[in-house]
Amino acid sequence: MIIGIVAVDKNGAIGKGGKLPWHYSADLKFFKETTTGNAVVMGRKTWLTLKKPLPNRLNIVLTRQATIEPQDSVVVLRDVESVLALAKTLATDLYVIGGEQVYRSFLPNIDRWIVTRVPLIVEDADAFVPANYLEGFHETGSKELEPNLVAHFYERTPGA
Repeated sequence: MIIGIVAVDKNGAIGKGGKLPWHYSADLKFFKETTTGNAVVMGRKTWLTLKKPLPNRLNIVLTRQATIEPQDSVVVLRDVESVLALAKTLATDLYVIGGEQVYRSFLPNIDRWIVTRVPLIVEDADAFVPANYLEGFHETGSKELEPNLVAHFYERTPGA
């Protein structure tokens, strides 16, 4: 299963200046609990914001640049097709964790979305989830992470 997981503001913003433009401990805890024991795929810019690989996960970095050294629990791949081929061999789910270009690239392959709606608008945001990312999906549930911070779950609608 390929699952997109993202936190978005009211306008679909996911980043500003190469960083997450908010800090919600409850959302970070939820992200960790949800993705631990699985594989995560991210772009080079997202990888560079991490200080080390996300623990207890297979970290897949999607980049055409050869500047990232593979290490324990880190695989560097050059294209979406390579990631999809690897995903078929995994005994775990693959979580698409960003950024903007990676979400856009995997959009046709995502089976499920987990979307945390952040209750604010980020001024001068420069990274956004694709405008139509939930097209062809229907909501199957939600979970309140803290007051005014809710994770919503979406499944691809059959035939969509």
